[in-house]
Amino acid sequence: METKMRYGQVTGVAKPVSILVQGTVYFNESNVDEAFALFDAVFAHGCNTFDTAHVYGAGACERVLGRWIASRGVRDEVVILDKGAHPYNGKNRVTPEDITSDISDSLERLGVDFIDLYVLHRDDETQPVEPIVDILNQHHREGWIGAFGGSNWSYERVQAANRYAEMHSLTPFAVSSPQFSLPEMVQPAWEGCISLGGARNQTARAWYASARLALFTWSSLAGGFMTGKYQRHNLNNPGDYFDGVTIHAYAYEDNFRRIERAQTMATDKNLSLPQLGLAYVLSQPLPIFALVGARTPDEFVENLPALDIRLSAAEMAWLNLETDTLSSTI
Repeated sequence: METKMRYGQVTGVAKPVSILVQGTVYFNESNVDEAFALFDAVFAHGCNTFDTAHVYGAGACERVLGRWIASRGVRDEVVILDKGAHPYNGKNRVTPEDITSDISDSLERLGVDFIDLYVLHRDDETQPVEPIVDILNQHHREGWIGAFGGSNWSYERVQAANRYAEMHSLTPFAVSSPQFSLPEMVQPAWEGCISLGGARNQTARAWYASARLALFTWSSLAGGFMTGKYQRHNLNNPGDYFDGVTIHAYAYEDNFRRIERAQTMATDKNLSLPQLGLAYVLSQPLPIFALVGARTPDEFVENLPALDIRLSAAEMAWLNLETDTLSSTI
């Protein structure tokens, strides 16, 4: 029997939010038919939440997603997760003026009057949180955005933003969107990226477990590293830009060891390596929604069985190299 999509609730979003969130970064005017076929398929399999960003394709990704939503008449069913205030040309843009400009651009490109879930794509820790929280609340009151939060924000900055919101009876950040996967992001995939993975981020994970903010974790399969495509012997000739990013961020010895353990466990559980990797993310004691970058309907469908798998704490510790002994729980 085919696995059915699971859903969660996010404070400030009236609709159910699919646990798997489909990304749009690969799609633009050159492959609209491919994008529409994928969006149709994932929507038919219950995925109602789509991730895009002001910076993706210089607006092309938002336009393609907006055209699909309009052509299918599904705006009332779809949750749009959009991101803005990304740096351009070396200039940090986490300012009230840039946030306002990006939201306005995104609404026009998407062809909608409301973004369900709006996330600041990067942080700029030289900027105080107070005017950032104020402007997001303004656009929330105006009906431009629903729930909001930060992508690649440290938990300390999220905490500071929400402390300010609480003190002034404002709407707080409802979500955070860091990177998280079994392979640890050793080097930032791009400048300013924040991860929850690895031993160095235990404190951050503990804070999120206590705060219960919804986590929209990006690169849940470590940019494809969890497919097993990248091996110690084939790292010198990346096939494209995204291959190069993955190798830079994840191709390190401890991650190869994690992949080897994951393959052993996946074989024993009759799962694929990506299914096991996604199950690891979704088995965390955290309110996680996993961003996935399927490029074909078959890739998306392959992710679905992970929704039914729950790994034990002992299994996850072994996969993450925290212990060399695995009890007979597999």
